[in-house]
Amino acid sequence: MSTKNNSSSTNGAGSSHDALPSLLAAARPFLRGDLAAVDPELPSLVSVLVSAGAGECYHKHGTFLDHLVDVYRILHLWGAPDSVSRCGLYHSSYSNSYVNLAIFEPDVSRARVRAIIGDAAERLVHLFCVVPRHALMHDDLHLRYTDAELRDHLAAAEASLVKAAGGEYARSDAWRVKLRAVVPEEGVVATHIRTGEPVALSRRVLAVFVLMTVADFSDQYTDYQDKLFGNEDGRLEFTGDNWAALWPGTGKPGLWMCAMSRLAAIYRLIATDERLRRMENDAVDNEEDDAGLELSIPPVFDRCSKVLDPDEQIAARDLYWEAICSDVKGGGDWTEIELLLRRSIEKNPFVGEPWLVLAQVLLNGGGRWEEAAAAAEEGLRLVLEWGSSWDKRMSWEGWVSWGRVMRDKAMDKEWPRSAWGIINLGLVKQLHQN
Repeated sequence: MSTKNNSSSTNGAGSSHDALPSLLAAARPFLRGDLAAVDPELPSLVSVLVSAGAGECYHKHGTFLDHLVDVYRILHLWGAPDSVSRCGLYHSSYSNSYVNLAIFEPDVSRARVRAIIGDAAERLVHLFCVVPRHALMHDDLHLRYTDAELRDHLAAAEASLVKAAGGEYARSDAWRVKLRAVVPEEGVVATHIRTGEPVALSRRVLAVFVLMTVADFSDQYTDYQDKLFGNEDGRLEFTGDNWAALWPGTGKPGLWMCAMSRLAAIYRLIATDERLRRMENDAVDNEEDDAGLELSIPPVFDRCSKVLDPDEQIAARDLYWEAICSDVKGGGDWTEIELLLRRSIEKNPFVGEPWLVLAQVLLNGGGRWEEAAAAAEEGLRLVLEWGSSWDKRMSWEGWVSWGRVMRDKAMDKEWPRSAWGIINLGLVKQLHQN
């Protein structure tokens, strides 16, 4: 089933225009490096990571320090509770089932980390680092659903909410029965990766780890990992073992979005069922069940309500890559490049970079100012909502600033017609008003 979006032209971008001021306001402290404006304690939390050597450690798309700060930013922009965002900031610092990055000694450093980031966040960090995440997230969770099943259950879950608003509850709905079989209401018991002891995870903690996994992959995944694990079909089932793949790969966007859209869908199902349980007064309100742990729905994948088809994901990425690697000169015909980008957007409407490249194509072609402004705004909205870049050849901050420059120029109905004019671009409007 396709995830085609009927608003993949620039005609329906009014909502992006309306959303941008609040999205930019939330992102601005990160864009300016003003971490204290996000959380007065955040600079000191980061300085501890710096002192521990996180900036010297390798991570898939850069350094471990960069990755930790990026995951914090993503979770914060998604509206996650402070304890969850802080967990993201320290999320692999005891090492975990995927990577050896123990900048703090497992177990013996817990009291120190607890004093730094707080009890609730440290507890999440500890649990995140001792459970077999791959089995929990993939084998035991999203691989137990088909794409069609997830789409049907997402629709059914929304219908259940509508019925519940009218006082009609149905615990026997098929989507809830399946969810309880996959993620029981009382949570799951995992196996400690070092000691083999049982580790109890409440349903809400498991959901938080799903959310963090989506953020984690969105920040780090490129085509290098596709080559490592033989992810040619885009389903990210880790069936390959090409350990000799050369880092960093080509820089082409990785094929992670299908699998993460599936995890995001399960996250939404858990959050919806937990909401229904609260409405039914069935949730046990005690600390062990983490009943106070809020499950905020991030904006990505249309608020976690869409599942991206793996074939559409591949086609969209390849169409984008063909367009971005083209060699049309100034004054040339941009029609074919525009068509490639619009087809890419139609197949994967959940990322912003194709919209931003489309905005430049429209500006290069000349005269289509309103369409270019709308494309830039839609691209900006999506990139800001993700809090990370899909095309990781450029940083999230770089894509945001470039999108803002193009939007400003489109609204002023001007665009440079020389290389020196393009090089001169940089200043964004409203900079000093904020």
